[in-house]
Amino acid sequence: MNLVAGKKIAQDILVAMGSSVKDLKPPLRLAIITCNPNFETKKYLALKKDKANNLGIDLEVVELLAAATTDDVLKAIEVVALSHLGIIVQLPLPKSIDITKVIAAIPATHDVDAFGYESGTVDILPPVVGAIAEIAKYYQLDWEGKQVVVFGSGRLVGSPAAFYARQQGSIVTVITEATPDPAAVANADIIILGVGKPGLLRPDAVKDGVVVFDAGTSEDSGLLTGDADPEVALKASLFTPVPGGIGPITIALLFRNLLELSRKG
Repeated sequence: MNLVAGKKIAQDILVAMGSSVKDLKPPLRLAIITCNPNFETKKYLALKKDKANNLGIDLEVVELLAAATTDDVLKAIEVVALSHLGIIVQLPLPKSIDITKVIAAIPATHDVDAFGYESGTVDILPPVVGAIAEIAKYYQLDWEGKQVVVFGSGRLVGSPAAFYARQQGSIVTVITEATPDPAAVANADIIILGVGKPGLLRPDAVKDGVVVFDAGTSEDSGLLTGDADPEVALKASLFTPVPGGIGPITIALLFRNLLELSRKG
């Protein structure tokens, strides 16, 4: 078992970009739009605020009421785009809000989450995909010809992660509730999780030596937990713990994406 040193990788990224950010006048400005944030979102926002403050980035959280409409979110995007270099719409949003419209309204010049990655409208990586790429580079992981299973097809993890793995030459299977595939999981060389369901991946479902990227986060008894049962780590050759694995790296990469976007502006 090799637990990924997410905090160290994240710190290396932040140190590398630290002087570039702190020397900027005026400082970089980032807006996060959230609506009725849940436990995991509040934890994530607190981490972002802390890191932004340390870097000298002006981070503003725009918290909308639980009853906010799609038009309310679109208006918030329009307003912050005038004064901030980057915009994050913190998912999940209430089901009543049209997420497709909201994401389409984020200008490519402000798209810190790189929602336009798969369509080619941005040339930065989505933070979770970027974190997976950084970990792969750090641990010299080869993707070519590997059997990769991605749990979930969401906009932040599943869909862009599957797209990235295919670009690296992997053979990719996407698992959803509608498409269970135990055989694919059992034969997987690399598993990427992004569902938000504690204990979704059990140790008896995977082979020895599997690589597990756990980007699923949810609350379990007041604690932040991932999609993989912790016992999976005993069979894995590389495993990202939650918390402390992918999470810290994604936050660092959000800020690096903001810096990259500012240089293109």
